[in-house]
Amino acid sequence: MDGKKLLERQRTYFRSGATKSVDFRIHQLETLKKVLTEHEEEFNQSVYNDFKKPELEMYATEMGILQNEISYVLKKLKKWIRPQKVSGSWVNFPSKNYTVAEPYGSVLIIAPWNYPVQLALLPMVGAIAAGNTVVIKPSEITSHTSQALKEILGKWFKEEFVAVVEGGVETNQELLAQDFDYIFFTGSTRVGKIVMEAAAKNLTPVTLELGGKSPCIVDESADLETAARRIAWGKFVNAGQTCVAPDYLLLQSSIKKKFLEYFEKAVTDFYGENPKESPDYPRIVNEDHHKRLAGYLDDGKVFLGGDTDSKDCYISPTVLTNIREGAAIMEEEIFGPILPVLSYKELPEAIDMIQSKPKPLALYLFTKKKEAEKAVLEKCSFGGGAINDTLAHLGNHNLPFGGVGSSGMGAYHGKRSFETFSHIKSIMKKSFWLDIPFRYAPYEGKLKWVKRVLK
Repeated sequence: MDGKKLLERQRTYFRSGATKSVDFRIHQLETLKKVLTEHEEEFNQSVYNDFKKPELEMYATEMGILQNEISYVLKKLKKWIRPQKVSGSWVNFPSKNYTVAEPYGSVLIIAPWNYPVQLALLPMVGAIAAGNTVVIKPSEITSHTSQALKEILGKWFKEEFVAVVEGGVETNQELLAQDFDYIFFTGSTRVGKIVMEAAAKNLTPVTLELGGKSPCIVDESADLETAARRIAWGKFVNAGQTCVAPDYLLLQSSIKKKFLEYFEKAVTDFYGENPKESPDYPRIVNEDHHKRLAGYLDDGKVFLGGDTDSKDCYISPTVLTNIREGAAIMEEEIFGPILPVLSYKELPEAIDMIQSKPKPLALYLFTKKKEAEKAVLEKCSFGGGAINDTLAHLGNHNLPFGGVGSSGMGAYHGKRSFETFSHIKSIMKKSFWLDIPFRYAPYEGKLKWVKRVLK
């Protein structure tokens, strides 16, 4: 792979103007939708081969989200690309003022392994809608899916428009060394810093979709049985390998025992007495991640689960209590099916715990108290989240998805994806029929008039 030559080919194609017409963008989005339908089985099998993801989860968290996003963008795109009128000002009277969304040019999308189809193609939807060319670098960790993306997209799209580049760290480094017009990265905070450093050398704008330790608070007013089911689902879907999964649980001490009983029942309802035998429970993506996660099991007392099988990359749905002080599980993003549980007496104590950590990508609160909701939303900074649910906020096109601080910068989904991959160009148009003289030199005697106008 020659990153420089690939970028030059895409630049030439972009400069031809081929990607800019609305008809072209619509056709390419419709093509992508057709790709997802016709190759659904291949994508399903590739992801299953990588970590045994069940078909329903695959559709609900990847294929269906993509189909839904494309349909939404196709309905709105003609409206989004029109020039948007804005108000003028007395200083520039008379004038017409408007903004135009123009594509950046050639976009690099570096995708992660945990949702390997969705997180490669969802940003691509926004990039195509905005009129860009795209280079996708999928994760080498999910090699079956990476190969499927390259082969399938290569059959449907010209490489000068959409290209998939496979490879490991060296490939990432070569691509990041190129002067792309925009970089969209999804992955860890550690690698996000490397991406941003590389982008800074060319002053390339970036979106960084990172992660962090997303807290989940449950207070004594919550419907505990429903909360337990929603939290168990949010934690163990995709075997916990989700950037917005609840990373640790903060239970009000008065309801801790009862909640954990409901939680254990929910896990059994979902996956049976032996989750290893459930067709609905995925595996950890590889042995390295399995080893890392298994190391967390010594950081507390196993209340539920704790079973592992390194050969099968299996870790059962696990709950840890009595977390030891200074434990690694409370310092690092878990990204797996292990849920540490902490308790608090009153809400300010829980808020203090959250504020003591870097700003998370998501936060979840289960409560019936409006004052609790207000206090958490006002005092805790986080990318986005939900009240009385987990993960579900990602399914709303009208809610931008993104982090803050160490959990990321920028956002996408729905219209925000179109805006992310567009430069909003501001235009003022004036006529020749009125030319107010006070702005021109000589300035003597004009200052008072300028001050009046600009107040």
